Amino acid sequence: MSAQSLPLFHLYGDPPDEQAFDFIHIETIASRSQVHDWLIRAHRHRNLFQILLIERGGGEMIFEAAALDFAAPAAIIVQPNAVHGFRFRAGITDGWVVSFTEDVAKTIGDQSVEALARLRALSAEPVVSLESEQEIRRLSALCGDLYQERFLAREGHRFAMRALMALIAIEAARLAASRARTGSVTLAPADPTLQALQTLVEDHFRGERQIGFYAGRLNMTADRLNDLVKRATGVTAGHLIRQRVLTEAKRELVFTNRAIHDIAYDLGFSDPSHFARVFRKQTGMTPQDFRQGRSN
Repeated sequence: MSAQSLPLFHLYGDPPDEQAFDFIHIETIASRSQVHDWLIRAHRHRNLFQILLIERGGGEMIFEAAALDFAAPAAIIVQPNAVHGFRFRAGITDGWVVSFTEDVAKTIGDQSVEALARLRALSAEPVVSLESEQEIRRLSALCGDLYQERFLAREGHRFAMRALMALIAIEAARLAASRARTGSVTLAPADPTLQALQTLVEDHFRGERQIGFYAGRLNMTADRLNDLVKRATGVTAGHLIRQRVLTEAKRELVFTNRAIHDIAYDLGFSDPSHFARVFRKQTGMTPQDFRQGRSN
């Protein structure tokens, strides 16, 4: 574990692009992974949503601080800022990687925006097994069409790409809904206020822990915000904020070699001992024990 900080890319290996807008990209899994010996190391994308379609092979996914096995046929959903990486089965794994900024869906219509909200909920458990040939054929055909539009660049190709991207998102959301009906996936309700809260927390969690700050930014009282979050998720707004801080702490402990006291101060704790107490209360482990347990 030699990295000083968790890599942040636009596409894997490319520098971040904070201004990315109206961006759609598709490539085969093999085209990028084989030049990296089939190992995509843990990283993040600040503003990209990704859908991977695993048509052949499989491997292991790093998702936050966990390791998840996957095998074809499957879809993998990665939302912006989620830590992820892959070790693909060399030479036998292929499929598609679709990457896009979320503003793309907003230019198309409400249906695709709703699909993205469902995908964001689904990405809490990112690997979705595909259970029928029809599912894999439908998504594969849409990805193939998107690939052709991107590289042929014919008249109207930007509009066609947006439309195909919406269809891919909607198709994946249908799979999510199907899994929810069978009980294998639970989809959280899509609520615009909750999504706005999550965006605010993402931007401010290091310095702001008080619910009043977020409620004020959303033009509501703290009590009303708490009630809304509790109805939608079953937990309080304060819990969401604390979980975001805990997630970042785990990322830093697992994926970097930063000193624990530096992590504590960066996350807004008054001192390392306070950080250690909070971390142990939430995980049952000290930060040092958690780091050592994940590096073995």
